Amino acid sequence: MEINNWYTELTYDEWVPVTVSGARPGARYKHAAAVVDEKLYIAGGSRNGRHLSDVQVFDLRSLTWSSLKLKAKVGKEDGNSSQEFLPATSGHNMIRWGEKLLLLGGSSRDSSAELTVQYIDIETCQFGVIKTSGNVPVARVGQSATLVGSRVILFGGEDMNRKLLNDVHVLDLESMTWEMIETIQTPPSPRYDHAASIQGERYLLVFGGCSHSVFFNDLHLLDMQTMEWSQPQTQGDLVSPRAGHAGVTIDENWFIVGGGDNRNGCPETLVLDMSKLVWSVLTVVKQKDPLSSEGLSVCSATVDGEKYLLAFGGYNGRYSNEVFVMRPKEKDIVRPKIFQSPAAAAAAASVTSAYALSKSEKLDFMQLDDMNYNSSVNGHPKDDVTNKIEAIKEEKRILELSIAEVRAENSKLGGEIEEINNTHAELSKELQSVHGQLVAERSRCFNLEAKIAELQKLLESMQSVEDEVQALREKNSALDQEMELVATAQRQTPGGVWRWFGGRET
Repeated sequence: MEINNWYTELTYDEWVPVTVSGARPGARYKHAAAVVDEKLYIAGGSRNGRHLSDVQVFDLRSLTWSSLKLKAKVGKEDGNSSQEFLPATSGHNMIRWGEKLLLLGGSSRDSSAELTVQYIDIETCQFGVIKTSGNVPVARVGQSATLVGSRVILFGGEDMNRKLLNDVHVLDLESMTWEMIETIQTPPSPRYDHAASIQGERYLLVFGGCSHSVFFNDLHLLDMQTMEWSQPQTQGDLVSPRAGHAGVTIDENWFIVGGGDNRNGCPETLVLDMSKLVWSVLTVVKQKDPLSSEGLSVCSATVDGEKYLLAFGGYNGRYSNEVFVMRPKEKDIVRPKIFQSPAAAAAAASVTSAYALSKSEKLDFMQLDDMNYNSSVNGHPKDDVTNKIEAIKEEKRILELSIAEVRAENSKLGGEIEEINNTHAELSKELQSVHGQLVAERSRCFNLEAKIAELQKLLESMQSVEDEVQALREKNSALDQEMELVATAQRQTPGGVWRWFGGRET
């Protein structure tokens, strides 16, 4: 494979290890990664319980690694400018913002009570801490940070006291101001080491992760306009619970790689069609493959106009420092079907109808006023304009009917949800009753086992008595035989028994 165009020879939808020229960086997991201008940047991570502080750069053209030599920004209150390494950090996020890489959160020796935002300037190789304001989140690890326009959506994680979190914070990158978001409906349970993505610049998707004892395979959705959580219905392949996985989005496809449950790694690469909420398994690697690891990173890179997936690092019993690349095959572009679940579909229809109605109302009150003052509009007779007005009004009436139907459907779905909740409550009561019966049966079984043990002991004692009776019977039989012999001898001897007592005659 030629170095200059090695990517053009890749098979679609298959992971391929990259043959690297020269030295590799140290193996690691729970690092942060980002791609800028055909270069993969890796920062920090952990290995053998030790946090790392280096920044490594992989050139996709030359297939070589190099270390990024950093300089701390010198200011009035800055520290030693000779420092060439970031503070050793693990479990953080990295986001590209202009010519800077922003590092959010993570665990380090110098962790403060509040979440820290650091930066790396790619052009000047300077790094430092960005001062943020507002409602700054507590320091944490294993959180997700998703870029939406000029905002970063932060969700969940685990604080320095190992408290699990499910809060939502937004960082405005223009003003570097934090805001805590108050959400409605049921949020995801507190978790860390999950994955998050954005769909349509509006919906935040959260998948998987774990608590201190449970691993999740659920998918949650946060509408960033209404700040309402929901758990939409998905279709397609079943997905196993996992944490420590990595995700990256290309168009409407969300690729999920690796992860595990502390016993086994997840060898399958999943794809979620975010426009239809359909899961599918793209490819499967071997169980002990580096791609079946926790704490790996996955990024997308564009080379010569084509997008590729890049995976690095991870831990599945051993730490990895290999680079893998995938060339995803472009899917057929179809008109997005926002959500498959009835509730989500109704919500989407409601939003669409309301938007269309809003446009038609604006047309009525803005454009039509001008039409009334002119006998002609754009050269068309007033009668034509009147006909168009009537057509628009009819369209408005149809849209109002559509909204009424959607509301009726929402009401129907609400009733079905209430019925399901009632059924769930009844099943819970029945389960409790069955549980009580099982406890009673278990107690009865214990009593029966005790009685059986007593009977077994009694049977053993009866067997010994029977053995003694049998021995006595045998002794009695022997005595009877002996007495019979004696009696027979007496009958055969003259003088009978008296002679026997008196002694034999000479």
